[in-house]
Amino acid sequence: MPGSLFGTDGVRGRVGEEPITPQTVMKLGWAVGREFATAAGGEKVLIGKDTRVSGYLLEAALEAGFSAAGVNVCFLGPLPTPGIAYLTRTARACAGVAISASHNPYYDNGIKIFSAAGAKLADELVAKIDARMAQPMQCVNSSQLGKAERLNDAQGRYIEFCKGTLPSTRTLSELKIVIDCANGAAYDVAPHVFAEMGATVIAIGNQPDGFNINKNCGSTDLTALMGKVVESGADLGIALDGDADRVLLVDAHGKRVDGDQILYLLATRRRRSLGGVVGTVMSNLGLELALQKMGVAFVRTQVGDRYVHEALTENGWLLGGEASGHILCLDKSTTGDGIIVALEVLETMLEKQCALHDLLTGLDIFPQQMLNVAVGNTDRKQLARHARVNSAVQQAQAELGATGRVVLRPSGTEPVIRVMIEGEDHRRVQKLARQVADTVHSAAQSLL
Repeated sequence: MPGSLFGTDGVRGRVGEEPITPQTVMKLGWAVGREFATAAGGEKVLIGKDTRVSGYLLEAALEAGFSAAGVNVCFLGPLPTPGIAYLTRTARACAGVAISASHNPYYDNGIKIFSAAGAKLADELVAKIDARMAQPMQCVNSSQLGKAERLNDAQGRYIEFCKGTLPSTRTLSELKIVIDCANGAAYDVAPHVFAEMGATVIAIGNQPDGFNINKNCGSTDLTALMGKVVESGADLGIALDGDADRVLLVDAHGKRVDGDQILYLLATRRRRSLGGVVGTVMSNLGLELALQKMGVAFVRTQVGDRYVHEALTENGWLLGGEASGHILCLDKSTTGDGIIVALEVLETMLEKQCALHDLLTGLDIFPQQMLNVAVGNTDRKQLARHARVNSAVQQAQAELGATGRVVLRPSGTEPVIRVMIEGEDHRRVQKLARQVADTVHSAAQSLL
């Protein structure tokens, strides 16, 4: 939304720089608190976080803002973002807040806000919060100030919820898995879920220190997980991101399985009750063609789980997601949940008595190259419309023809332009991606 603090996934940026400063985050807490207190008559907001060192700072700033708005706060401590969404709903809170920058490095952080239903905020509500941010902050009377408490069994509640998404008779005792927790919010929760379901669990990326979240681990870097799966002879590896709303997998041979492949696997399992699947402009063409062969409808949206969610709701469908591993199963959770998606994959393997690799038979992934071009403070949307950039995109598309795609996308969470090229020939795809990325970089320099 123009002029909004909110990007595609909440408010995000480098800590100490706007909008992720103590002052702005405190006022955001106040604005959210006043809006929800007024609109929903709510008295309690839940606040959870990932393991970034800045979580302590932002947690305190939000508490001050909510208290000034007359809203009580309940701290959950480190907890996956989908766990915060779940507890917001079941604890009957008026809103929930996740302090996380997801897959970003430790020096970034962000604020994700959930409604009482555990869903991302509608544009209308975001606009109202933005409008309040433009107003002077006013504190309620001392007798009306919000109070703070801690929910000590937040992790236990969420663990039981995750386990409850599988039948009570299901055990994972036949499986040996490696799980990479990205030194993030799921570092303690995730190993417990799979171990309590009976699996033999090897956990890595489960020693957070405030600075190592997503560093050479998790869904942004599968190298360590790939090696550990092969070394230990595991059936598969599970890679979460910093707030555990995304998941990527590694098969027994150490090969990467991305979100498009996971969507195909789940769609195959659910095909009898599946109305359709929602992907994004970045979803692989091979996924679309494979679903087409199965007779399953496929719709593309803008990148961002909120857009996937909107399309699912409009169509009355339940399954959608992104190649990044952000998968929505709306019959199980209101938001992307890496742990719950991984559990369904494991259940599918046991039901069919198949290795992960074999479950992907019938899906031919087209070669795809995505490059992130750093553009600093350049207006990303203006840059994407630059004449030279448009010309490079058109030339690349002409060379690819009908069996390829060119997607240029300003990131909503990072100061980069994402260049994605897809086609039948790997070398041509790599060459064209480099050419378009170089043009974007050159155009960005000319605008500085």
